Amino acid sequence: MQQVQSELDRIGKKITEVVSLCEALKTENAQLKQQLAASENNRNDLSERMGFARTRLEKLVLQLPEDVQLET
Repeated sequence: MQQVQSELDRIGKKITEVVSLCEALKTENAQLKQQLAASENNRNDLSERMGFARTRLEKLVLQLPEDVQLET
C-alpha cells in the first residue's frame, strides 16, 4: 500500500511539473505572438517607407539633366 501511495505521489508531482511547464509555454507563446506581430508591423512600415523613398528617387532621377552621368 505504501508503495502505491509513493507511486501516486510521484505521478502527482510529475503532473504538477507538466502543468507548470504548459503554463510557462503558454505565456511564452503569447509573448512570441506579440513580438511577431510587432515585427510584422515594423516590417510593413519599413516596406512602405522604402516604397515612398523609391518613388521620390525615381522622380528626382527624372529631373536630372540628360548630360549628367551617374556612377554605378
